[in-house]
Amino acid sequence: MIRSFLTVSTGTLASRLLGFARDSLIAALLGTGAVADAFLAAFQLVNVVRRLLSEGALNAALIPAWLGVRDREGEEAAAAFAGRVLCTVSVTLIAASLLIAALMPLIVTIIAPGFLGSATRDLAVQNARLMLPYLAFAGPVTVLMGLLNAQGRFAVTAFSPLLFNIALIAAIAALLVWHAEAGFAGWALAATVGIAGLLQLMMLLSQRSARLATPLRVSFDEEMRGFFAKAIPGMIASSGPQWLMVAGAIIASATPSAVSWLYFANRLVELPLGIVGVAMGTVLVPELTRAVGSGDRHAVAHAESRALELAAGLALPATLGLIVLAEPIVRLLFEHGAFGADDGTATAHALMWLALGLPAHVLIKAQSPAFYARSDTMTPLLATARGFLVAIALAVLLGHVFGASGIAASVAAGAWSSALSLLRKGTTEFGFSVDAAAQKRLPRIVLAALVMGSLLWLTAGLVRADSHGFIKFATLGLQIAAGIAVYGLLLQFLGVTSWREAVNALTRPSCASNPANYP
Repeated sequence: MIRSFLTVSTGTLASRLLGFARDSLIAALLGTGAVADAFLAAFQLVNVVRRLLSEGALNAALIPAWLGVRDREGEEAAAAFAGRVLCTVSVTLIAASLLIAALMPLIVTIIAPGFLGSATRDLAVQNARLMLPYLAFAGPVTVLMGLLNAQGRFAVTAFSPLLFNIALIAAIAALLVWHAEAGFAGWALAATVGIAGLLQLMMLLSQRSARLATPLRVSFDEEMRGFFAKAIPGMIASSGPQWLMVAGAIIASATPSAVSWLYFANRLVELPLGIVGVAMGTVLVPELTRAVGSGDRHAVAHAESRALELAAGLALPATLGLIVLAEPIVRLLFEHGAFGADDGTATAHALMWLALGLPAHVLIKAQSPAFYARSDTMTPLLATARGFLVAIALAVLLGHVFGASGIAASVAAGAWSSALSLLRKGTTEFGFSVDAAAQKRLPRIVLAALVMGSLLWLTAGLVRADSHGFIKFATLGLQIAAGIAVYGLLLQFLGVTSWREAVNALTRPSCASNPANYP
C-alpha cells in the first residue's frame, strides 16, 4: 500500500507543481480584474467536475462494484459491467453538457451572484461554455482510470493528469509571447481546457485500457441504477474541498478580486491535499474493500492505521509551513505581471486561514474509504452537505466583516464540520480501527510537526519582500529544505519511522504484485 501510495503521490505532486506553474502564468497574464474573476469562476466549475469524476473520486463506487462482479461472476462479466458503465457515463455526460450549456447563465448566477448585472457575468458564461467539452471527455477518462486502479495499475492514472496542465501551460506561454489582450486570452484558455481533456483520454486509450470495458452498451437496467445510486453520492462527497471553495466563491463574488485571491490561495492548499488526499482515495479504497469483504479485521486495522499515520505525517507539517510562510510563498509564486503587491498580501492572508482546514480535509480523505468499502456513500455525502452549509452560513457573516480572509476561515470551519461528523458517525457505526502502533506514533508525529513549525517561524523573517527574485527563491528553498530535514530527523529520533523501515516498505512484496489479487 505504501509503494502504491508513493506512486500516486509522486504523480499528483508532479501535476500540482505543473499546476503552480500554470496558475503563476495565469496570474501574470490575467491579473485579478474582471477578466480573471470571470475565467477563474468558470474554471472552478471545471475543477469541481475534475474532482467529482476523477482523481480517485469514482473509485468510491466503481472499484467495489467492479471487484464484486469479478469475484462473483468472473472477468468477462466484469468487463461487460465496465463496458456498460463506460458507455452510459459517456452518453449521459454528453447530454448533460448540452443541457448545462443552455442553463449556463443561471448556473453562473448561482455560483457567482455578485457578478449579476455586470460584464463579468457575461464573460464567465462565455468561458464556462467554452470549457464544457472537457466534461464529455472526463467521463470515459474517469472510468478507464478507475478500472486501472482496481487492478493496481496506478502509475498511468497517476501521471495522465499532467497532460491537462501541460496543454494549458503551452497555451498561456503562447499568449504571453503574443502579448494577447486579456479578454481574448481568457477565451483562448477556456477553449484549451477541452483540448486538455482530449489529450488525457488519448493517453489512456494508447494503453489499451478500453479492452477492460467491452462490449460498450448504454444501459439503465436495475444493476446500473443501483450502481449510480451509490456512485453519485460518493462522487459528490469525494469532491468536498471543491464544494467548500464553491461556497466561498458564491459569497466572494460580491467583492472585487476576492474570487481570484481565494482561488490562488486554495491552489497552495491543494498541493499537500492532492498528494495525500488523491492517494488516499486511489489506494485505500481497493485495500479496504478487499479487507472488509474478507472479514479480515487485522487487515482493516492495518490499512486504516497506516493511512492515518501517513495523512497526519504529511498534512500537519504542510499546514504549519503554509501558515508560517504564506506571504513569501505567495509573493514568490504569483506576484508577477498584473498580479500586484496588494493582491499578494490579500492572497497570503486568505492562505493562512484556508491552511487551517487542511488537516480536516485530509482526515476526511482518510475516513471516507472506510464508508465506501462498506458500500455506504450517503454518510460522506451528508457530511459534505453539512460542511457546505456551515461554510455558507459563516461566510455570509465573516465575509461581510473580514472580507476574503473571513470567507477563507469559513471554508476551513466547514471542512472541520464535515470531518468531525464523519468521525462521530464512523465511531458509532463500526468503530475506526487504530492499532497500538498508530496510537504510539501519532502524538510523536504531532510533536515533530510542532518543532518543525517553530523552526520555520523563527526563520520566517529571512525572506525580505524587496529581495531579488533569485534570493527569495534560494532563501525560501533553504528554509523549506531545513524544515523537512529537521522533521525527518525528529521522526527517526522519536521512533516514528526509520530509513530501514522505509526501504523495507518499498521493497517488500505486496498484493499489487500478486496475480491472485489482480487479473
